[in-house]
Amino acid sequence: MKVLVIGGGGREHALVWALRKCKRVDKVYCCPGNAGIAGLAECINSTDPYNIKALIDLVKCEWIDLTIVGPEVPLGLGIVDLFEREGLKIFGPKQQAAALETSKVFAKDFMRRHGIPTARYKVFTSYPEAEAYIRLMGAPIVIKADGLAAGKGVIVAGTYEEAENALKLIMTDRAFGDAGNKVIIEECLTGEEVSFMVITDGKTIVPIPTSQDHKRVFDNDKGPNTGGMGAYSPAPVVDNALQEIIMETIMRPTISLLAKDGIKYKGVLYAGLMIHEGRPYVLEYNCRFGDPEAQAILMRLASDITDICLSVHDGTLETASIQWKPEAAVGVVIAAGGYPGNFQRGKQITGLESITPSDDVFVFHSGTTFDNGSLVTSSGRVLTVTALGNNISEAKDNAYKAVAKIQFEAMHYRTDIAARALSNCP
Repeated sequence: MKVLVIGGGGREHALVWALRKCKRVDKVYCCPGNAGIAGLAECINSTDPYNIKALIDLVKCEWIDLTIVGPEVPLGLGIVDLFEREGLKIFGPKQQAAALETSKVFAKDFMRRHGIPTARYKVFTSYPEAEAYIRLMGAPIVIKADGLAAGKGVIVAGTYEEAENALKLIMTDRAFGDAGNKVIIEECLTGEEVSFMVITDGKTIVPIPTSQDHKRVFDNDKGPNTGGMGAYSPAPVVDNALQEIIMETIMRPTISLLAKDGIKYKGVLYAGLMIHEGRPYVLEYNCRFGDPEAQAILMRLASDITDICLSVHDGTLETASIQWKPEAAVGVVIAAGGYPGNFQRGKQITGLESITPSDDVFVFHSGTTFDNGSLVTSSGRVLTVTALGNNISEAKDNAYKAVAKIQFEAMHYRTDIAARALSNCP
């Protein structure tokens, strides 16, 4: 069979990598892909991945059997609705369901209406009213742009001045465009963050192994938020008892209550959680695999990903076999100089040839391209070096050994990915 992956980052490289391990898959396409993905799939960079009509034409022309959506923007544009109207098989939630991610106001109101645990909040469309509220509430406090902002629209402000600057960035400077038409101001919960994902066909809900992302750009969770500087799986803070609490109080109610609202959710549902005083609270929903969580999680997948995706599309997930490797996984993001601000492009990358790709160590490309035959950087997050190990400590060591072999000008990465886990799990 032929499969198309939409997107061009590390998550999509991981999806392509998983697909190439499937015996049923004869050919993989990726739109637009990147330099690393080009070694595993045919990259279609002549088609705009946000032009749904063009993607439909591509799928029909190439007789592609299944499409997997990586990033959030096509989901928000209704790609699943439009593909299914054409009788095309696609993995991901429809536009109404994707509003859990594309509008934080929709998600927060949904949670408040249905009693799903989340931080207290208020919504503002007026800068003066929002500024007066943060002056009243004080800090720390969390400022969120309503719409999609590439993982950078959430600012945890430790002081009033930081909160005021965050408001100006979102509402006055329009750093995230129309995503800042509304802002959410919410209480700042403290605790341990966890990425908790499930796969669902709208009826059956299967948990994915837990993981933890590292959002801040520098060690010890310092600096601004990014799209993610690394991840590990599993997250030992979530034991079996806590996982069942998460499933019973958050994941199952989310799917069933959406259905009561007339919205059938199919695909991957991601809940970014804060474990606060032993209880889980939803910080945000995503409607697809996380990035860089996908790189760690998919390296642990022992089943055929096409079987899983097709069972979700067909509504037969209950009969699907989903198995995971017992090993732990750690992924370390290598970023370009200046990221998450104005970052440098076009820097030549060396050292990848000294890392032998395998099922245990793999370098997923997030932002790479070729320039006159040389591999160079093309975006802020450049590579995710991911490794398996018998435990988190071993996986961390394996990942950083590979990281040490890679070089490009002004590259930077966190040196403490998975360090928090080691206090809970060897």
